[in-house]
Amino acid sequence: DDAAGLRRCLRALALQTEPADEIIVVDNGSQDDSARVAREGGATVLACERPGIPAAAAVGYDAAAGELILRLDADCLPAATWVETMRTFAGRRPDVDVFAGGARFIDGPRTLRSTLAAAYLGVYALVLTPTLGHLPLFGSNLGMRRDAWQRVSATVHRDDPEIHDDLDLSFHLGERHRIRFVPAAAMGISMRPFSSASAFLQRVDRGRRTVVRHWP
Repeated sequence: DDAAGLRRCLRALALQTEPADEIIVVDNGSQDDSARVAREGGATVLACERPGIPAAAAVGYDAAAGELILRLDADCLPAATWVETMRTFAGRRPDVDVFAGGARFIDGPRTLRSTLAAAYLGVYALVLTPTLGHLPLFGSNLGMRRDAWQRVSATVHRDDPEIHDDLDLSFHLGERHRIRFVPAAAMGISMRPFSSASAFLQRVDRGRRTVVRHWP
């Protein structure tokens, strides 16, 4: 249910310095015009009846035909060089299978955007890097080689809608694959995590649930 944001996101993808080979949008039971907007924007639309981000994301990864899979969310605004930057980095680092990008806020109070984004992502990395033993992935800006996804596709928790899918991927991919940060892969994101206390606490609870489930 994010037609307006999706339209803006697809427009940004259409203006990339290096176009994506394909764009897949997963419709996870939306009630608005998101699916129509996606088709009009040139995307392949796949339906996912099982509720939750983990299931929907996995459907997209499964269907992707390219050797490098990039992930962003409907409310994201990628820099014009995002695809090119990720593709170039992957080509230069054949020893790396998973790529983590950062983000900046593009809405909300202007005076808080930079500070809050740095604090949000900084705490995310500081808490989860020692928990995982490696860099965490951020679902709004990540890349992975298709063969890396195929190695973990049967073990990720796609059936649990309350799992934090970014963190779930981080556990499974980081177990056997190198994750490296791509600082030049610029991505704009919404300040939605701070839209309400309940929205933020839901994310925190999903993160806690994911860590506990993987802890052994």
